[in-house]
Amino acid sequence: MIWVSILLAFCLVGAFAYYRQLTRGLSVTNMGDYVSWGIYISNFVFFVAISLVGSLITAVLRLANVHWSTPLTRIAEIIAVSAIVFASIIIIVDMGRPDRFYNLFLYGRIQSPIMWDVIVITTYFFISLLLLYFPLLPDLKILLANKAAQPKWLTKMYTVLGTFWRGTAQQIRISDKAINILCITIIPVAFCIHTVTSWLFATTYRPGWDSTNFGAYFISGAFLVGAGAVVVAMYVFRRYYKLEKYITEIHFEKMGRIVVMLALLYLYFNVNEYLVPAFKMKRTEDEHLTTLFAGEFAPLFWFAILVGMILPICILVFKAGRKPLPMFIAGIMVVVGAWFKRYLIVTPTLLHPFLPMHDAPANYHHYFPSWEEWAIALGSLAGALLVITFFARVFPIIPIQETITEDEKAA
Repeated sequence: MIWVSILLAFCLVGAFAYYRQLTRGLSVTNMGDYVSWGIYISNFVFFVAISLVGSLITAVLRLANVHWSTPLTRIAEIIAVSAIVFASIIIIVDMGRPDRFYNLFLYGRIQSPIMWDVIVITTYFFISLLLLYFPLLPDLKILLANKAAQPKWLTKMYTVLGTFWRGTAQQIRISDKAINILCITIIPVAFCIHTVTSWLFATTYRPGWDSTNFGAYFISGAFLVGAGAVVVAMYVFRRYYKLEKYITEIHFEKMGRIVVMLALLYLYFNVNEYLVPAFKMKRTEDEHLTTLFAGEFAPLFWFAILVGMILPICILVFKAGRKPLPMFIAGIMVVVGAWFKRYLIVTPTLLHPFLPMHDAPANYHHYFPSWEEWAIALGSLAGALLVITFFARVFPIIPIQETITEDEKAA
């Protein structure tokens, strides 16, 4: 109850801040002609990145016939759905005139990467929702069979969602086939969603974004932060829902190996992303990289690199580090470092355009979010956590029927 109250408080403050933005315009933010994206788009990229965990845990491991991941699939899909919902919301928040959002559908041009982003995000959301819903159907039947032990409103919800499920051989066959099709479909869509997002940056002629590496760079970072988020959720649900029997140390061991691999991969792309322009040292790239390595953004940059990648690798590369508590700490590091990394992808580049700032006010040379921006950003993060909390309270966080089936096969 305390946790939900805290999240609701953040959401209400964020809603009030957004009301101020709606009534007074984007002037309440510290964004301007140069930094026109700021913390909102940083949050958008962060949410999109985390959402890719659904395809990693549910689709890739399921298609690879990896059975140990079964208890983690619903956690991954809940995170994916909540993240992609708030990625969409934060884009609307970033619009100065959200009442004109419908123009995107009436007059959208397929030549624009923004239109591709809308299409692929919408597609990914519906596939993730179906991947969450289909495996839930057998569990709803189990919950309806025990309706005496639950509130009436929950029973009504379960009835609406799953009353048609009888568990016949034909239904199971159709459901399994549908899940496999969705798993195959979501992998290219998952790659597209972050590739298209990266193109929004790479097709904009700015130092720091003028890169052909951005697609792979974004995808590798997305898989890392998604895996880190699952590790954090595993620990929290395991501890507070007493799921030690289902989310075991073996799961942390295997997820630890995945996180190490993904962190090394993302570190490689980071070296590739910064080493090549640093070697060339074109003037505008020089200014941008100097700001990151030793200038205004250096503390955040080295924090993101050390805490988001290097320290988790140092912890998880050892067997003792792949125990639940060290894994939880490493997961927190990955997620926090990833958020700051997205902020650094957006802000320093916008402050260093190819054409120098002439006759611009002094405040245009710096950017720090206003309290309204912080409140809305934190409110969106709290909203995503609130959705995850709601799912965990209402539905089984561990797939019941799938786990029983896997145990029977193992026996």
